Amino acid sequence: MGIGLRALGHPDSRLLIPDSSCPSPHLPAAFAIRGMLGAFHFETLENPLGQRIISALVLAPILLVIVWLGGWWTTILIAVAVVLGIREIVRILRAGGLHPRQTVATVIGLAFVAAITMQEMRPDAVNLTAEVVALGAIVALLNEVWRRERTGSLDAWATTLASGVYVGALLAHFVQLRALNTVPLRPNPLSAINLAPGAAWVYTTFAVTWASDTGAYFAGRALGRHKMSPLLSPKKTWEGFIGGLLASVAAGIGVVPLLGLPISLAAGALLGVVGALGGTLGDLAESLLKRQSGVKDSGSLIPGHGGLLDRMDSLLFTGPLVYYVLAVLL
Repeated sequence: MGIGLRALGHPDSRLLIPDSSCPSPHLPAAFAIRGMLGAFHFETLENPLGQRIISALVLAPILLVIVWLGGWWTTILIAVAVVLGIREIVRILRAGGLHPRQTVATVIGLAFVAAITMQEMRPDAVNLTAEVVALGAIVALLNEVWRRERTGSLDAWATTLASGVYVGALLAHFVQLRALNTVPLRPNPLSAINLAPGAAWVYTTFAVTWASDTGAYFAGRALGRHKMSPLLSPKKTWEGFIGGLLASVAAGIGVVPLLGLPISLAAGALLGVVGALGGTLGDLAESLLKRQSGVKDSGSLIPGHGGLLDRMDSLLFTGPLVYYVLAVLL
C-alpha cells in the first residue's frame, strides 16, 4: 500500500525485469505492472528514482480511487495486500532459517480483516480481534501437533502467529480508518467529488507517511552526515529524519484545509509527527527482519521499489498510530 519515495536513502540497484525462465510467486503481478508501465519504456530507465516515480504515478491513482470508492472495494484491496504481504514476510523469515507456515499465517491475517470489517459494518457487533489472536495461537500450535515432520515446530508456531499479526492486524486498521465517517468534513476544495470522511483520513495517513518518506529521502541525500541506525539501515541519517519530519508536519497541516478535516492545524501537525515517527520506526522494524535474515528486499513485485512490504512497512505502523490518535481527537 505504501508507494512513496523510500525513507532516508535508497538501495543503489537496478530494476530486474522478471524473466519467465525463472519461476517466481510474484511473476503474474510483476508482469502485469510491467505491462502497465510499458508505455514509459520502463526497461530502459536505469535511474532508481525515476523507476520509483513512474511506479508511483501509475499505482497511486488506482489506490486513491479504490479508497474513495470505499466499502468492499477497500476491504478487498486490504485483503489482497494481506495475502501478498504475508507471502513476503514468510519468504524473509524462511531465508533466516525459520519455519513459518504461509497458509495458516494467511488465514490468521485475513481473519483480522474479517473481524474488523464485521465490527465496522455492525457497530453493535462484538469485537472479535482478541478472539482472532487466541484462536490463531491455538490453530497455529495445533497445526504443528498434526504435522508428521516437526522440525522447527516451536519457531514455526511463533513465526506463523507473528506473521499473521504483523501484516493482518496492522493493515486491518485501514478498514477502521476508512470507516471513520461519524464526524463530517468541513467545506473544502474537493467537496465536488463527494469525499467521505473515512477516505479523507486514509488520504491523510498516506500524505503524512509519503511526505515523510520523500522529505527524508532528499534531505538524507543532500545533508545526511550522522547515521541513525548503522547496523539496521546504514543509509538512514538523523538529518534525513528531520527533513522527513518537517515534510510530514507540513503535509499534516496542509491536508486540514485541503480535505476539510474537522481538526485544528495543530492537530494536523500532530498527525504529521505521528506519520514521521511511525513511518521511520516501521521502516526500521522491517529492516531488522531483513537484516536478521540476510535479505535485501522483501520481493520484486513493484518495479523500482522491491516487494510490497518494502513499500508499506511505514504504513503498517502509521495506520494504527493515526487511528488511535484520531480516536482521542474525535
